[in-house]
Amino acid sequence: MLVLVAPGQGAQAPGFLTPWLDLPGVEARLRAWSEAIDLDLVHYGTLADADEIRDTAVAQPLLVAAGLVSAAALGDITPGAVAGHSVGEITAAAYAGVFDDATALALVRKRGLAMAEAATRAETGMSALLGGDPEVTVPHLERLGLTPANVNGAGQIVAAGTLEQLAALAEDKPEGVRRVVPLKVAGAFHTVHMAPAVDTLARAAKELTPGDPRFTYVSNKDGQAVATGTEVLERLAGQVANPVRWDLCMDTFKELGVTALIEVCPGGTLTGLAKRALPGVATLALKTPDDLDAARALIAEHGARQEL
Repeated sequence: MLVLVAPGQGAQAPGFLTPWLDLPGVEARLRAWSEAIDLDLVHYGTLADADEIRDTAVAQPLLVAAGLVSAAALGDITPGAVAGHSVGEITAAAYAGVFDDATALALVRKRGLAMAEAATRAETGMSALLGGDPEVTVPHLERLGLTPANVNGAGQIVAAGTLEQLAALAEDKPEGVRRVVPLKVAGAFHTVHMAPAVDTLARAAKELTPGDPRFTYVSNKDGQAVATGTEVLERLAGQVANPVRWDLCMDTFKELGVTALIEVCPGGTLTGLAKRALPGVATLALKTPDDLDAARALIAEHGARQEL
């Protein structure tokens, strides 16, 4: 059983869209989306530097665009389940047919702008904790006033809060944590600091008429499968101010009987987690078009149907 997953913010890198523009029709799609959302996705995906694409309002549409372009390059397939980490949930929802690609880009543009604005209200950030036991780490973070914003499984939790709180964490690591690594993000995502963005997303969601997911859609909120498009939209809005439970998503993949996992562009982060948390599951990170043949072979081997 194949799971298709989409990464979240922080996965982007300078120039990562460049090789995808060689595929027929990709540049035209990106330019049409760029015009619709007033953001030059081609420029940011090919020529912009790391600081430019770190901007939340840029990074989020860029990641969704990359995920949709690379997923489309796989052909019309039927995975056993889809999921996305943080903003990757919008990619997954579009792939599952909850809304079309153009709507996904319009929605993520509003999300990115709203979260970027919320991030200006206080100096906040995020740090990844490597190693340790969640039962020890989470209470330690809460004592410091931090939120376990991403519980990723495989020995990784991401803490979020003010820069002062994160500095205290660097000096006072939880028992068993090997390293605390500051992340290149522009705010404390998935915490109360993002609450102002929830209303913006909720209003945007109410303007949409969603379809129900065509594939099993696994939600970051609690790792549960969501059957209706209406609930997917509700969760997408609330998610920006609540923790990502990727650990529970991977538990659900295991319960569903996953045998292979493909992470759409810019793949790498989620496949790394899966290699540690889902032993025996074949994984592939779809970084460039050079990975497409291997991805198609994995699809054929693990039972996803390809519709001609």
